[in-house]
Amino acid sequence: MSKFLEQLLPALLAGVTLVSPLSAQDGPSYADLLKGFSNPDRWLTYSGDYSGKRHSPLQQITPENVSKLRPVWTFQTGTTTRGRGFETTPLADDGVLYVTGSNNNAWAIDAHTGRTFWRYRRNLPNDLTYGASAPVNRGFGMLGNKLFMVTLDAHLLAFDRRNGDILWDIELADYRVGYAATLAPLVLDGKVIVGISGGEYRTRGFIDAYNPLNGEQLWRFNTFPGPGEPGSETWPDDPEVLAAGGGGTWMNGSFDPELNLIFWGVGNPNPDYYGDARPGDNLYSNSLVALDADTGKLRWHYQFTPHDLNDWDSNHMPVLAEVNWQGRLRQVVMVGNRNGFFYVLDRVTGELLLGEPFTATSWARELDADGRPIVLNDGSQGCVPDPWGSTNFMPPTFVPEQDLFILTARETCATYVPEKPADAPGQSNFGGTVLIDAEQGRGALRALDIHTGNLVWEFSYPSPTFGGVLSTASGLVFAGDHEGNFMAFNADDGSHLWHYQTGSRIWGAAAMTFMLENRQLVLIPSGTTLTAFALPE
Repeated sequence: MSKFLEQLLPALLAGVTLVSPLSAQDGPSYADLLKGFSNPDRWLTYSGDYSGKRHSPLQQITPENVSKLRPVWTFQTGTTTRGRGFETTPLADDGVLYVTGSNNNAWAIDAHTGRTFWRYRRNLPNDLTYGASAPVNRGFGMLGNKLFMVTLDAHLLAFDRRNGDILWDIELADYRVGYAATLAPLVLDGKVIVGISGGEYRTRGFIDAYNPLNGEQLWRFNTFPGPGEPGSETWPDDPEVLAAGGGGTWMNGSFDPELNLIFWGVGNPNPDYYGDARPGDNLYSNSLVALDADTGKLRWHYQFTPHDLNDWDSNHMPVLAEVNWQGRLRQVVMVGNRNGFFYVLDRVTGELLLGEPFTATSWARELDADGRPIVLNDGSQGCVPDPWGSTNFMPPTFVPEQDLFILTARETCATYVPEKPADAPGQSNFGGTVLIDAEQGRGALRALDIHTGNLVWEFSYPSPTFGGVLSTASGLVFAGDHEGNFMAFNADDGSHLWHYQTGSRIWGAAAMTFMLENRQLVLIPSGTTLTAFALPE
């Protein structure tokens, strides 16, 4: 019998509510977080480990038996999504799942049954700005008996994971200006790392580190430089433009403990489509930044889309791996970018190793000697990806056994019509409109050879989709689509092995997997439902 059941059974027999399913033991330490997938009973971070690979070593479910996979329970959130999705990745420890949902609801639930132990509902203000238009949350961070969650009114909370009590609550920024927060905090040794949303408002993006004990701010990296700082020459000489330039950091980052570097994507400049007011490359928008985890100082950056005019945030999961690159081992970071290119960079130096298109976009087909996209036809003719991009925040996966980078690709065509925006605090500021050719839209699950960028295999979707990807060492790939299909594929050739119709779109979420009493579970959020799957006992 598990420790969890030993605690639960007496409470049920006595007819009382179990307040603290984990009261008898401490939660994961930083050493546990460093171990990542080494304990098969746990999934402790957004990606399962710090690398962002989302590649599980579990092998109980295989290409040979996945056709027998069946749902074992469902959990209904009872919340709304306002056109978005259930984008969280649950954390798993000692038979308990920690789950966040839209509008800053959160739960601790029994991994055996989906039953709720405790629930948190945040009392959000009625005058939310960005948070009202995208009321999502992507998950908890965890350290010891604390859980960490960001909120739509731009706060960071620490919970007691045993009962859901709030231990501390600090403000990241003023939500009334346009700030919000939606990502899953990245928890390191003595630090909780978070980013911020709101790049379509008069905001200035940042990445922060906080003390997990009390919420004290340890450092802040501003995504746009101040006057006279390196990178400020890529902006107009106007402090007001820099102070309201956007550059949100709303998706999760990765961490290399040996280099002590955090890798994080930066979003679009503001306004999105109207660039006349912000001539220049607009650093560090649309970039990957590598930061010293102790100080927040910039070690290096790589800008994917200089002077972005298409809202192609670079808020993608950076994927870290050690690979044999042209005969030598290289520490690399890989990104499938919204601009339609797949990149491999040396993560020690930021050197570009590879940049190749993975969609049919006619916006650009190659990079120049400096790594800048060679924009064709002034960037406005032909098949230009829509503002959601050629991929987006849905997590990819890396299969080290085959050196495959597998991501959700979106083939879309859009026409951008820039307009000088009316500028007002607390109001979104896109600077134009976008016309999307719905007839051209489709999606695909694509496996890329990381050494060449070439397509190894693909599975076509009927429409552009936002489902993320999970892979396992048994040779499986799990993914979902806009029509609500949760599917399993053979990692070798992309052959479709199994699917389950969830009844709701799979948006922004990827599956996670862990062992529960010698049984492998696979979980996927969809709509307002979390479904757990396993093989028959």
